[in-house]
Amino acid sequence: MDEPHLIYFADPMCSWCYGFSPVIEEIRKAFGRGLPVRTIMGGLRPGTEEPMTAAAKREVIGHWTHVAEATGLPFDAHALDREGFRYDTDPAARAVVVVRHESEELAVSYLARAQRAFYAEGRDVTSGEVLADVAAELGLDRAGFLEQWGSEEAKQETWRDYAISQRAGATAFPTLVGGPNEAGVYGVVTRGYAPAEQVAGVLKDWISRIAA
Repeated sequence: MDEPHLIYFADPMCSWCYGFSPVIEEIRKAFGRGLPVRTIMGGLRPGTEEPMTAAAKREVIGHWTHVAEATGLPFDAHALDREGFRYDTDPAARAVVVVRHESEELAVSYLARAQRAFYAEGRDVTSGEVLADVAAELGLDRAGFLEQWGSEEAKQETWRDYAISQRAGATAFPTLVGGPNEAGVYGVVTRGYAPAEQVAGVLKDWISRIAA
């Protein structure tokens, strides 16, 4: 993309990204297609193989409590109660990458829907079947989604996203970057959670300077 746009470094199983999802939606409503949002998966805990311990679950739920207090969003921890649950963020990230082939706009919507499924509804988004159900809710072909999701190409593309995030220095999620300006430079809009009014203010200032 050569026109001004946003790059959203996020993860479907990042609680602060879930908290940031209404902010992203407000930005999309305020700026529309004049400021498109491109998603890149950050890779929070991809490839985790060990099941969560009771202590790890308590720690995660503690983080969720902080997000709930800051954002007012609902949380349901039932997904963590599944026997042998592994907090592997790769399956859900790969799902976003697959949907991104349909369109960047749909990928942002899918990301938010998958976050709600995990955090608010207690659904296991490490499961391909659950991720396919979420895709179907957005009108995508379930069987076609599953075929792409299980492909080696999708796996490799997702890990390329993680590498891009690392090279960009996006080590905290959410991270929102805007650009390019007249010099072709990108700048950080927010690193970590920020309320909608703060993010919108930064973007309006940036756009006014581009237009000047």
